[in-house]
Amino acid sequence: MSVLPRWAIYALGIIALLAAVGWVIQRGLKRSARREVLRFRARLERYKLVDRKVVKAELMRDPVVLEAAAAHGAAHGMAPQKVLGKVEAYIDEIVPFFNILSYYKLGYNLSRLLLNLLYKASTEYQDKTALDAIPRNDVVLYVMNHRSNADYVVVAYVLARVVSISYAVGEWARTWPLEYVFKSFGSYFIRRRYREPLYHAVLERYIQLITRNGITQGIFPEGGLTRDGALRPAKLGLIDYMVRTLGEPGFTRDLWLVPVGINYDRVLEDRSLIRERIVGGRPEPKIRQLAGVAGYLFWNTVRLFTGQLRRYGRAAVNFGTPISVRTWLTAQPDEVLTLDKYRRLARVQQLADLAMERIGAVIPVTPVPLAAAALLSFGTSAVSRARLLERMDDLRDQLGELNAKVVRSELPIAEVWERAWRMFSMRRLVVEQGETLVVLPRQRPLLEYYANSIRHLLPPDTLPVFSPARESDPTLPRLATREEMEIGTRENLLPGP
Repeated sequence: MSVLPRWAIYALGIIALLAAVGWVIQRGLKRSARREVLRFRARLERYKLVDRKVVKAELMRDPVVLEAAAAHGAAHGMAPQKVLGKVEAYIDEIVPFFNILSYYKLGYNLSRLLLNLLYKASTEYQDKTALDAIPRNDVVLYVMNHRSNADYVVVAYVLARVVSISYAVGEWARTWPLEYVFKSFGSYFIRRRYREPLYHAVLERYIQLITRNGITQGIFPEGGLTRDGALRPAKLGLIDYMVRTLGEPGFTRDLWLVPVGINYDRVLEDRSLIRERIVGGRPEPKIRQLAGVAGYLFWNTVRLFTGQLRRYGRAAVNFGTPISVRTWLTAQPDEVLTLDKYRRLARVQQLADLAMERIGAVIPVTPVPLAAAALLSFGTSAVSRARLLERMDDLRDQLGELNAKVVRSELPIAEVWERAWRMFSMRRLVVEQGETLVVLPRQRPLLEYYANSIRHLLPPDTLPVFSPARESDPTLPRLATREEMEIGTRENLLPGP
């Protein structure tokens, strides 16, 4: 009988010990994950926990994907194996790997820390009766306006005790470690303005796969951040993919579009956003952008540790009346899902426009946008404090009559102004000269950006298009109008999208 060498016995002992430790850690993580789900009592779809390999295998044998792969190979003279390798690469890029502890332990606690440090986050309004009436087995899609990259964090934080959201995220987050973090939160990546049919076939079938399996998703129909502060028209790609799921055999659930309105007293990236829409402006070089971000982080870290960091006011989220897509389809004069692509998209555009209309109706009116709109409504660079307060009060009353969602509408208007004034003075947008408030001409575009977030809620012609200062000095900066934005790139007025 042979005896194992001593070194082999030690090696086996170490392997057994590591296996035992790994088993204990794995059991502990599973228990911790269960505790987090029970603690939040949030809706967590089972399909979200399915291994990525299972999702990948299902997509790799999907007839639509295989047909698109064959067409791609024939069009480009590529071997089948090479095309399938490309499909696998797209799947690896798109498909996330949801982790309960990452979402609820890391994500929630980090978002709570950052949001409470920077903002007072709140939900000011929700159509609770209509939202509670959504059948639990149906599929929910949160459709939101897009003001800041912080939107992902704010909405996920507000909904953490209701549901975990799988976001559609653009290429900007496909850098380490953001890509890993977003995927562990269940978010999937999309390439905007990428027209290859094979890629879109894979993306479409993935979105339809998770929709069929009841995954709650969140998208920004505008397709990107607003550059001038106003709502943008909806893009149809993702909405069309999801709507078409309702036509698949055996899928009997309904799809509900829940409109979400988001607004801030300060958008962290506001200056870099409006720079792309200032007439005659040019984007900053990347090195200057990085330097600006580094400087921002450095000085705010200093303010944090010296106790001088002040919050940026309100980050508010509202939830409007949901739209039943099956009900909407039934109300159409013909079978929308059987129409050819162009006629179908024309109808889906009507659905998207309805969603954007409901999003716009519930966008919160926070103090800074209200004060900015009141300041700009005079069409002059200087206005007395008394007249401004009177105008703010008038605008708030008008917004209330129009059923707009004004944040803390019960507060005295002087207190609302003080909250806005803290941001204006901190950022040197407006200065006081006795009882007169003066809008600094070069800061007007930033005021326009905030006022534009509620422009659609205001009575027509409340906000003048041009600054009086610009009329006598054409070198002063201003935001382009929508008409100029449409033709500006061709005429070199704007720096391009």
